[in-house]
Amino acid sequence: MGGVAADLEDHLRSLMVRGQAGDAGAWRELLSALSRQLRGYFGRRLDSAADVEDLVQEALMAIHRRRMTYDPGQPFTAWAHAVARYKLIDHWRRNRIRKHVPIDDVSDWLAADGVDAEQGAVRADLDRVLSVLPERQRMLVRDVKIEGLSLAEAGARMGVSEGAAKVALHRAMKALTVGVQALGARKP
Repeated sequence: MGGVAADLEDHLRSLMVRGQAGDAGAWRELLSALSRQLRGYFGRRLDSAADVEDLVQEALMAIHRRRMTYDPGQPFTAWAHAVARYKLIDHWRRNRIRKHVPIDDVSDWLAADGVDAEQGAVRADLDRVLSVLPERQRMLVRDVKIEGLSLAEAGARMGVSEGAAKVALHRAMKALTVGVQALGARKP
Protein backbone atom coordinates (compact mmCIF):
# COMPACT_ATOMS: atom_id res chain seq x y z
CA MET A 1 0.00 0.00 0.00
CA GLY A 2 1.34 3.40 -0.77
CA GLY A 3 0.55 7.06 -0.82
CA VAL A 4 -2.83 8.30 0.34
CA ALA A 5 -4.16 4.78 1.04
CA ALA A 6 -1.22 4.02 3.33
CA ASP A 7 -1.68 7.34 5.10
CA LEU A 8 -5.38 6.62 5.59
CA GLU A 9 -4.61 3.13 6.91
CA ASP A 10 -2.02 4.49 9.35
CA HIS A 11 -4.35 7.27 10.53
CA LEU A 12 -7.34 4.96 11.05
CA ARG A 13 -5.18 2.32 12.77
CA SER A 14 -3.76 4.97 15.11
CA LEU A 15 -7.25 6.21 15.99
CA MET A 16 -8.44 2.64 16.61
CA VAL A 17 -5.50 1.82 18.89
CA ARG A 18 -5.97 5.05 20.83
CA GLY A 19 -9.70 4.38 21.03
CA GLN A 20 -9.06 0.87 22.36
CA ALA A 21 -6.88 2.47 25.04
CA GLY A 22 -9.76 4.71 26.14
CA ASP A 23 -9.12 7.92 24.18
CA ALA A 24 -12.72 9.11 23.62
CA GLY A 25 -11.68 11.87 21.22
CA ALA A 26 -9.81 9.43 18.99
CA TRP A 27 -12.77 7.05 19.12
CA ARG A 28 -15.21 9.82 18.01
CA GLU A 29 -12.84 10.84 15.21
CA LEU A 30 -12.53 7.23 14.07
CA LEU A 31 -16.30 6.70 14.01
CA SER A 32 -16.74 9.93 12.06
CA ALA A 33 -14.14 8.90 9.47
CA LEU A 34 -15.61 5.41 9.25
CA SER A 35 -19.09 6.88 8.73
CA ARG A 36 -17.88 8.56 5.54
CA GLN A 37 -16.11 5.41 4.33
CA LEU A 38 -19.09 3.18 5.12
CA ARG A 39 -21.60 5.56 3.52
CA GLY A 40 -19.62 5.43 0.27
CA TYR A 41 -19.14 1.66 0.45
CA PHE A 42 -22.82 0.90 1.06
CA GLY A 43 -23.99 3.69 -1.25
CA ARG A 44 -22.31 2.05 -4.24
CA ARG A 45 -24.11 -1.22 -3.49
CA LEU A 46 -27.58 -0.17 -2.41
CA ASP A 47 -30.32 1.88 -4.05
CA SER A 48 -32.08 3.06 -0.89
CA ALA A 49 -30.57 5.93 1.09
CA ALA A 50 -32.45 4.66 4.16
CA ASP A 51 -30.84 1.22 3.80
CA VAL A 52 -27.43 2.87 3.44
CA GLU A 53 -27.91 4.83 6.67
CA ASP A 54 -29.24 1.76 8.50
CA LEU A 55 -26.21 -0.28 7.45
CA VAL A 56 -23.78 2.51 8.37
CA GLN A 57 -25.25 2.51 11.87
CA GLU A 58 -25.27 -1.31 12.11
CA ALA A 59 -21.65 -1.47 10.99
CA LEU A 60 -20.55 1.27 13.41
CA MET A 61 -22.32 -0.52 16.27
CA ALA A 62 -20.66 -3.82 15.32
CA ILE A 63 -17.25 -2.14 15.15
CA HIS A 64 -17.89 -0.56 18.54
CA ARG A 65 -18.99 -3.87 20.11
CA ARG A 66 -16.06 -5.79 18.60
CA ARG A 67 -13.39 -3.11 19.02
CA MET A 68 -11.40 -5.14 21.54
CA THR A 69 -11.07 -8.03 19.05
CA TYR A 70 -9.04 -5.84 16.69
CA ASP A 71 -5.36 -6.80 16.69
CA PRO A 72 -3.23 -3.62 16.25
CA GLY A 73 -0.61 -5.68 14.43
CA GLN A 74 -3.03 -6.26 11.55
CA PRO A 75 -4.36 -3.83 8.92
CA PHE A 76 -7.30 -1.89 10.36
CA THR A 77 -9.07 -1.18 7.08
CA ALA A 78 -9.25 -4.88 6.23
CA TRP A 79 -10.77 -5.60 9.66
CA ALA A 80 -13.33 -2.79 9.36
CA HIS A 81 -14.11 -3.77 5.77
CA ALA A 82 -14.84 -7.33 6.87
CA VAL A 83 -17.36 -6.05 9.41
CA ALA A 84 -19.02 -3.84 6.75
CA ARG A 85 -19.05 -6.67 4.21
CA TYR A 86 -20.77 -9.04 6.65
CA LYS A 87 -23.37 -6.38 7.48
CA LEU A 88 -24.06 -5.92 3.76
CA ILE A 89 -24.40 -9.66 3.20
CA ASP A 90 -26.70 -9.94 6.24
CA HIS A 91 -28.85 -7.15 4.77
CA TRP A 92 -29.09 -8.94 1.44
CA ARG A 93 -29.99 -12.21 3.17
CA ARG A 94 -32.72 -10.55 5.25
CA ASN A 95 -34.16 -9.05 2.08
CA ARG A 96 -33.59 -12.16 -0.07
CA ILE A 97 -31.32 -10.34 -2.47
CA ARG A 98 -28.75 -12.49 -4.25
CA LYS A 99 -25.51 -10.65 -4.92
CA HIS A 100 -21.80 -11.40 -4.81
CA VAL A 101 -19.27 -9.31 -2.90
CA PRO A 102 -15.67 -10.23 -3.68
CA ILE A 103 -13.66 -10.86 -0.55
CA ASP A 104 -10.84 -8.66 -1.76
CA ASP A 105 -12.81 -5.50 -2.58
CA VAL A 106 -11.30 -3.69 0.40
CA SER A 107 -9.59 -1.29 -2.00
CA ASP A 108 -13.05 -0.22 -3.15
CA TRP A 109 -13.97 0.42 0.48
CA LEU A 110 -10.90 2.59 0.89
CA ALA A 111 -11.86 4.55 -2.22
CA ALA A 112 -15.05 5.88 -0.59
CA ASP A 113 -13.76 9.46 -0.47
CA GLY A 114 -11.91 9.30 -3.78
CA VAL A 115 -8.86 7.70 -2.21
CA ASP A 116 -6.89 5.88 -4.89
CA ALA A 117 -6.31 2.72 -2.88
CA GLU A 118 -3.76 0.25 -4.15
CA GLN A 119 -4.67 -3.41 -4.14
CA GLY A 120 -1.08 -4.55 -3.71
CA ALA A 121 -1.19 -4.83 0.08
CA VAL A 122 -4.52 -6.61 0.08
CA ARG A 123 -3.35 -9.03 -2.58
CA ALA A 124 -0.09 -9.59 -0.71
CA ASP A 125 -2.02 -10.47 2.47
CA LEU A 126 -4.29 -12.77 0.50
CA ASP A 127 -1.33 -14.42 -1.23
CA ARG A 128 0.37 -14.90 2.14
CA VAL A 129 -2.70 -16.59 3.59
CA LEU A 130 -3.23 -18.78 0.52
CA SER A 131 0.46 -19.74 0.41
CA VAL A 132 -0.18 -22.50 2.96
CA LEU A 133 -2.17 -24.38 0.31
CA PRO A 134 -0.96 -26.59 -2.54
CA GLU A 135 -1.32 -24.88 -5.94
CA ARG A 136 -4.50 -26.75 -7.01
CA GLN A 137 -6.29 -25.94 -3.76
CA ARG A 138 -5.10 -22.34 -3.99
CA MET A 139 -6.58 -22.08 -7.50
CA LEU A 140 -9.85 -23.61 -6.31
CA VAL A 141 -10.19 -21.18 -3.40
CA ARG A 142 -9.46 -18.24 -5.71
CA ASP A 143 -11.92 -19.46 -8.35
CA VAL A 144 -14.82 -20.19 -5.97
CA LYS A 145 -14.36 -17.87 -2.99
CA ILE A 146 -12.80 -14.85 -4.68
CA GLU A 147 -13.81 -14.96 -8.34
CA GLY A 148 -17.29 -16.32 -7.57
CA LEU A 149 -17.26 -19.33 -9.89
CA SER A 150 -19.56 -22.22 -9.08
CA LEU A 151 -18.03 -25.50 -7.92
CA ALA A 152 -18.94 -27.01 -11.29
CA GLU A 153 -17.16 -24.19 -13.18
CA ALA A 154 -14.09 -24.32 -10.95
CA GLY A 155 -13.99 -28.12 -11.18
CA ALA A 156 -14.21 -27.96 -14.97
CA ARG A 157 -11.33 -25.47 -15.03
CA MET A 158 -9.25 -27.92 -12.99
CA GLY A 159 -10.46 -30.98 -14.91
CA VAL A 160 -12.28 -32.58 -11.95
CA SER A 161 -15.94 -33.28 -11.15
CA GLU A 162 -18.08 -30.89 -9.13
CA GLY A 163 -18.05 -33.41 -6.26
CA ALA A 164 -14.27 -33.64 -6.29
CA ALA A 165 -14.05 -29.83 -6.37
CA LYS A 166 -16.40 -29.64 -3.36
CA VAL A 167 -14.27 -32.08 -1.36
CA ALA A 168 -11.05 -30.31 -2.34
CA LEU A 169 -12.51 -26.91 -1.44
CA HIS A 170 -13.62 -28.21 1.96
CA ARG A 171 -10.12 -29.53 2.62
CA ALA A 172 -8.58 -26.28 1.45
CA MET A 173 -10.78 -24.22 3.77
CA LYS A 174 -9.89 -26.49 6.68
CA ALA A 175 -6.18 -26.17 5.84
CA LEU A 176 -6.57 -22.39 5.63
CA THR A 177 -8.00 -22.30 9.13
CA VAL A 178 -4.95 -24.10 10.44
CA GLY A 179 -2.59 -22.06 8.24
CA VAL A 180 -4.01 -18.70 9.28
CA GLN A 181 -3.72 -19.69 12.93
CA ALA A 182 -0.09 -20.64 12.33
CA LEU A 183 0.61 -17.33 10.57
CA GLY A 184 -0.98 -15.47 13.49
CA ALA A 185 1.15 -17.38 15.97
CA ARG A 186 4.32 -16.34 14.09
CA LYS A 187 3.70 -12.60 14.14
CA PRO A 188 5.98 -10.60 16.42
